[in-house]
Amino acid sequence: MQKRNQSVLFILAACVSSLAMADDTVPASGDTWVDTQHGNVQGTLKKWSHGMDGWFGETDPNNPASANLRVMVDTEWNKYDEFSVTPRIRGRVKLPVLEQKLNVVFGDDSLDDEFRNEASNYQNRTYRDGKKYDYRSNRDQNSSIALRWNELLGSNDIDTDFDIGIRSGSDLYARVKAEKDWQINDKLVTGLEQIYRYGSKSEHHVRTNWDTRYQEDGKTFISNQLHLQYEHEDDREDWTWGNNLYRQHDLGENRYVNYGLHTHGYIEDKKFNLNSYGPFAGYRQPIWRKWLFVQTEVNYFNNRKDDRDHTVGALVRFEALF
Repeated sequence: MQKRNQSVLFILAACVSSLAMADDTVPASGDTWVDTQHGNVQGTLKKWSHGMDGWFGETDPNNPASANLRVMVDTEWNKYDEFSVTPRIRGRVKLPVLEQKLNVVFGDDSLDDEFRNEASNYQNRTYRDGKKYDYRSNRDQNSSIALRWNELLGSNDIDTDFDIGIRSGSDLYARVKAEKDWQINDKLVTGLEQIYRYGSKSEHHVRTNWDTRYQEDGKTFISNQLHLQYEHEDDREDWTWGNNLYRQHDLGENRYVNYGLHTHGYIEDKKFNLNSYGPFAGYRQPIWRKWLFVQTEVNYFNNRKDDRDHTVGALVRFEALF
C-alpha cells in the first residue's frame, strides 16, 4: 500500500512539473477528430438555442441566441478513500427575444454555490460501497434544469437571479440569489452572495459567500473566501462553514498558480467547531487547445469527525469549454 501511495504521488508531482514547463501558448483549434467533435457540440448547442429562442417570438438574426457549456471530470485521491471519479456539467442558454432576462440553465447546480474564482476545488467525494464511480449519483447530480430570470429586482447595484426547475430527477425547486460588490479602494474589493433554495424533497438550502480580495499588482492578489451553509431536510439540520485564505499569481495565457490555508467545520449549539484544516496549492492552464484545461491541486488536510490525521490529498480536473 505504501509503495502504491508513493507511486500515485510521484505521478501527480510529475504531472504538475510537466505542466509548469509546458509551452505558454496553445492553438485555438485544429483539424483532428477531437476538434471536429468539439465543433459539432458547439453547432448543436447553437441550434438548440435558436430553436428555444423562437418559441417566445420572432428572432433577430443580428442578435442571435447563444449557449455555453462546461464539461469537467474530477479525479480525487487520498490514502483513506483512494480514488473517486466525478463528471460534472453546467450549461446555459441565453434567449435574446426575452430581452436577455430569461435563460435556461442545466447540469450540476451545486456549481452555482461556488465562488466565482474558487480557491480549492477538492471536495473529498466518496461513493457507496467504496466505489470509484457511481453512475446513479452522478446522473442525479447533473440532471437539474431550470428557467432563470436575471435582474429580478431591476437594480444596478445588486445582481439577482431567480430559478424555478427540477433537480435530481424529481426535486421541484425554486432558488433566488442576490449578489453585490463593494470597491473599497483601488486595490481592495469585497463581495457578498446570498443564496436560498427550497426543494420539494431537499427542502431548505441557504448559503452565504463572502469574498474579499486585495490586488497586490496586475498579476497577483490575496483573497479570503468565507462561506456559511444551512440545510434542513425532514428532521435533519446541518450548519457548516468553510474558509480559504490564499494568494494567486496570474502567469498569463489563462494560467495561474495559487496556494493557501483551508479551514472547515460545523456549528452546533451556536458554537463554531473546527473539523479540518491544512495547506493547499493548485495550478491551472490550457492544454492542447484554448478550450481544454487541466487543473491540479495538492493538499494536506485532516478530519476530526472521522478521526483522520493529516494526509496528502490530490485533485486532477480536466475541463472542456463549448
